[in-house]
Amino acid sequence: MLASEIMIRYGELSTKGKNMKDFINRLGKNVAGVLEDYSGIEVNWNRDRMHVILNDQEEHSADIINRLTHVFGISSLSPALKVEKTLKAAEVAVQDLARELYEPNMTFKIDTHRADHEFEYDTMALNRKLGAAVIDAIPEIQAQMDNPDIKIRVEVRNKHIYISARTIPGAGGMPVGTAGTGMLMLSGGIDSPVAGYLSMKRGMEVEAVHFHSPPYTSPQALQKAKDLAAKIAQFSGPMTFIEVPFAEIQEEIKKHVPDGYGMTITRRMMLRLTDKIREQQGGLAIVTGESMGQVASQTLESMQAINHVTTTPVLRPLISMDKNEIIDITKTIDTYELSIQPFEDCCTIFAPSSPKTKPTIENAIRYEKALDIEGLIERALAGVKREMIKPGSSQDDALEETFNSIL
Repeated sequence: MLASEIMIRYGELSTKGKNMKDFINRLGKNVAGVLEDYSGIEVNWNRDRMHVILNDQEEHSADIINRLTHVFGISSLSPALKVEKTLKAAEVAVQDLARELYEPNMTFKIDTHRADHEFEYDTMALNRKLGAAVIDAIPEIQAQMDNPDIKIRVEVRNKHIYISARTIPGAGGMPVGTAGTGMLMLSGGIDSPVAGYLSMKRGMEVEAVHFHSPPYTSPQALQKAKDLAAKIAQFSGPMTFIEVPFAEIQEEIKKHVPDGYGMTITRRMMLRLTDKIREQQGGLAIVTGESMGQVASQTLESMQAINHVTTTPVLRPLISMDKNEIIDITKTIDTYELSIQPFEDCCTIFAPSSPKTKPTIENAIRYEKALDIEGLIERALAGVKREMIKPGSSQDDALEETFNSIL
C-alpha cells in the first residue's frame, strides 16, 4: 500500500488533562522539526491523532517513519490510506490492501475502531462487512481472530476513514520541550549521551555543554562530542552545542591543587561554568552522566563536595544504573561505537593517579584559595562558542560542507 499519510497516536499525553493541548502542540512542532527538510509535507493534529500528510513524498515514507520513531511523545504510528467516509470506499481499500499483502495460506483479521459513533454501521457490523469484502476479493483466505498473518486496522474518524496494516511502536515519553531546558554536561564518553537521552524522554529540552582543552585534547575529540550531540538530537531536533575552553583552568589546578583533590576542584569549576551558561541560556537544571560509585568523583562524598558550588538542581538520570544497563541503552540510541573511539577528553588528560574518594567541602574551599576563580571563569566564558547541531549530522557532513564552500 502506498500510504497517503502517517497516522500518529499519542500515549502518555492522553493523561495530561487541561495541559493536553499544549503537549500536543509541542509534539506537532517537534514532528515538523525532524521532517523540515522534506518540502511539501504537512503536519496536522487534534486531540485524538496527528497526521503527517506525505503529498509527493510517498517514496520517502521509510525514512520518514524511521525519523518519527525517534520523536518522544509518540506511542505508535501507522502508514495509512485516507479514504472517503463510506462503506464502499472502505471495502475497496481493504480489498486492495489484502491483495497486496496476501500470500498462500495466510490468515487475516479486520480490526475496526470508531471515533465517530454516529457512523451508520457499528464496529461489529463493519468488521463483518469489511471481512466479507476481503473474502470476496481472495476466496481462499481464512479469517482468524488470534495472531492473524494480516491485520487490517480501520479507524472511522469524524471526516474520513483510515486504513492501515502496520502499527509501529513509537519512542513513548513526553514531547521534548514540555519540561523546560537543562544543560547537559556532555563529554565524549558512554554515560553523558544516555543521560541526555533519558532527560529528553521526560520532556526536557537539552543543550550540550562540552569542555575542550586544546592543545591537550584533539580536534577529533571535539568532533566526537559534536557527533554524539547529533546522535541524541535525533530525539529532539536541532540542539545547541556549547564549547567551553578549559585548558587554562586545568593547568592552574595542576599547578596549585594537591593531586588527590584535582578531580574534585576540576568538577567544581565545570559545574560553576555550566551554571553560568545555564543562566545565560535560561535553563532550569544541569544534567550529568554520573552513576553512583562508578569512579572516584561519583561517590556521595564527592558529589556533595562538587555540588556545593551551586544551588541549581543537578539531575543524574543514571544514578542507580550499572555499566551494562547504560551500555544497553547506548546500543539502542546508536552512540556506543562513537563513545568508545579512543580520543581523550579533558576529564582524562589531567586525571590524578590517586583521586580522593571522600573529599570534603572544607578542603575543597581551602585548596581553591590558590586559584583566581573569578578570573578563570570570566576568561573561559569569553571564549565560549555556540553551534546548532542538526540531527544525524557528523564529521563527514562537516567535511563535505567545507569542501563545497571551497568549490
